[in-house]
Amino acid sequence: MACTNNELHYAILGAGAMGYRYGVLLQELAGKKVDFVDCWQPNVDAAQARGGVTVSRDHENRHVVPVNVCTPEQYQGDPDVWIVMVKQMQLADVLERCAKAGLFKDHQVVFSAMNGWGHFEKLQKYFKDENIYGGTAMVATVMNGPADVDFIGKPGAGAMRLVSMTGKKTLVEQQMFDDFKAANFNPSYGNDLKGTCMAKVIFNSVVNTLCTMYQIQMGQFIEYPGALDMAKQLIDEAYDACERAGVELVQDRQHELHDVEYVSRVVNPLHYPSMYQDLTKGRETEVDYINGYIAKLGRQNDCPCRTHEFLTRGVHLAEMAFAIHNPKLASAEAA
Repeated sequence: MACTNNELHYAILGAGAMGYRYGVLLQELAGKKVDFVDCWQPNVDAAQARGGVTVSRDHENRHVVPVNVCTPEQYQGDPDVWIVMVKQMQLADVLERCAKAGLFKDHQVVFSAMNGWGHFEKLQKYFKDENIYGGTAMVATVMNGPADVDFIGKPGAGAMRLVSMTGKKTLVEQQMFDDFKAANFNPSYGNDLKGTCMAKVIFNSVVNTLCTMYQIQMGQFIEYPGALDMAKQLIDEAYDACERAGVELVQDRQHELHDVEYVSRVVNPLHYPSMYQDLTKGRETEVDYINGYIAKLGRQNDCPCRTHEFLTRGVHLAEMAFAIHNPKLASAEAA
């Protein structure tokens, strides 16, 4: 049975930009016990040598927050809640490494607000459906380097949604909700996991992908006179595919378009999305799990999403072009 105590112990799996933000704010604002487990050795080494993670907000007030960061093999804790914030391409290997280290227990629950779609099937290998929670996080954070993050936006900026895989409200879900609220994440409840998460996938299929291909900030994208027309074309294709597949989205097309405009123009205008951050550091992007997933859903349901197909290949072409122009960085990341 999942945990039901009043003082949840959290462990962040994936101490990257979002992982650090969730963990640090749960620790500092909600007063929770938080551990960090990560497989990127330079990140673990830097945090252990420094005694914590360097945190800034909007490039200011850099300071070190003491945190406990270790590899799966080093970790000795038994958390109530795992918060998984790993890149889609790495998740299967990271989960397997943690399982081999004996980190997953029957009483534990897991929450993930990762970008894209594909992570829940992997989590189901290690957690029961009634112990899996998902959602979305409209929060901007930048990873400057090992154990060095920048929280974008004023305290309390952004919002998140929380929903159980089974659709049933539970005591532990309420406890997580209260902790996320205390940590200033502005949570709200969802009642359909895929419908909730796909709304964020569609949002990212517009903003993350176009900002990455043209290497611009969200605010710069939305200032382009044709931005909303481009967004509407992508949103309409995705909604058509979801409707054909029987996926009930949590908001209509007009609200989705409004979110693209509002978040880009008001909430995070200076933000370069995570896909851009991956591209410009020579890393593989998550486009196959965002636009690529929408295109796959369309193919499976006889509803072609030709713009999403094109953009998926376009981002992969941008990855190849970046590697050509930055061979040393690309080689370092591959190693």
